[in-house]
Amino acid sequence: MYKYEFFNYLDSLIADAQTGILATVDENGRPKMRWMTPATLKDRQGFIYCVAAKSSKKIDELNKNPRVEWMIQSRALDRIINIKGYVNIIDNPSMRTEILDAIGRRLNVFWKINFEDTEFVVLETVLEEAVYFEPMKGRTEKIYFGEEDK
Repeated sequence: MYKYEFFNYLDSLIADAQTGILATVDENGRPKMRWMTPATLKDRQGFIYCVAAKSSKKIDELNKNPRVEWMIQSRALDRIINIKGYVNIIDNPSMRTEILDAIGRRLNVFWKINFEDTEFVVLETVLEEAVYFEPMKGRTEKIYFGEEDK
C-alpha cells in the first residue's frame, strides 16, 4: 500500500466514525484506553491530532511515556486501522485554533467533561507504523512511516 492510499483510508475512516480509541500507558505501566475525537490536517500527513485538557491524567501519562496506539474503525466495522506512534504535546495558540477549526463542532463530550477546566493542549501523534485491516475481505496491510520505512 502506498502512503497516500493509507492517508486516504485514514481520512475516510475518521470522516465516517468521527471518533477513535487512543491507548496510553498509565503510571503503573498498564494500558489506558479512551474515546477521542481525532483529526488529520491535509498539509500535515503523518500525524493525527486531538485535544486534551491541560490538567488531565492523560497529559501526565504522556509526559512520562509518549508511546500510544490508536484504533479507528468504520461504523460498519468493515475497515479498521491500528496506528502506533508517539505524542508531542503542543501548547500553541495557533495550533489550538487550527485544530478547533477542524474538530471543534465534534467536541461536545469534551466540553461537557471539561466544563470547569477549559484550558487544553493539542496532542500530535507522530505515526510510526500502521495496520490497515478489512476483516470481511481478509485483507491486512502494514505500513511504516519515517526513518523506519521498510
